[in-house]
Amino acid sequence: MIKKYSVLFGLIISLSFLTIAISFYPGGTYQDKNSIGFDWSKNYICNLFETKALNGTRNSSIIWAYIGMFFYSISCAIFFVNMSKKIPDKTSSNIIKYAGILTMPLTFLIATPLHDIMLTISNFLFWTCITWITAFILRTHHHFLKFYCVICLIIFYYAVYIHASSNWDLLPIISKVNSISTVLLILGLEYFTKREDFVHILSKKQRYNAENR
Repeated sequence: MIKKYSVLFGLIISLSFLTIAISFYPGGTYQDKNSIGFDWSKNYICNLFETKALNGTRNSSIIWAYIGMFFYSISCAIFFVNMSKKIPDKTSSNIIKYAGILTMPLTFLIATPLHDIMLTISNFLFWTCITWITAFILRTHHHFLKFYCVICLIIFYYAVYIHASSNWDLLPIISKVNSISTVLLILGLEYFTKREDFVHILSKKQRYNAENR
């Protein structure tokens, strides 16, 4: 049972520790250094990983945030390994598996001073895997997951656009929407898909190869 629900348990633990970290955050935003506590519309999750809060005081949330990020990165890696086992195409399966595993240390390193570069690389690998998975989901009978995968991709790329356009007022909100939608996507793909959903895709590929020999 623990193995079956490891992704769910991991995410619950991760979100629990991040919630604790948020409750301990002293305060301060880029707009108002003297604000108290964590402002959901103005603070970034990455603010939880800084040694000092934006108001200049010692950041007592950092240890809880690190633990939360550790469990989140492990959960993502387990998810990609599990998802790769459902994909019948070996090349695609390996890409999802190994790129997904690589996201684990890179995602955790987002919580370090290497934040910017690690965020860029881990996001690239993570969303490459999700795009790959989406390509297979679109060929299944999971109509809601088809729609939701596309919506999540749109939210992510919109967040990238907001960042590129330096819309700092909107970015904290969009980044949190992206994070929440991503967690729900992981859970949806993990627990509402199975290997049998993708078997027919390989069969079509085999028939195509046979016809073109």
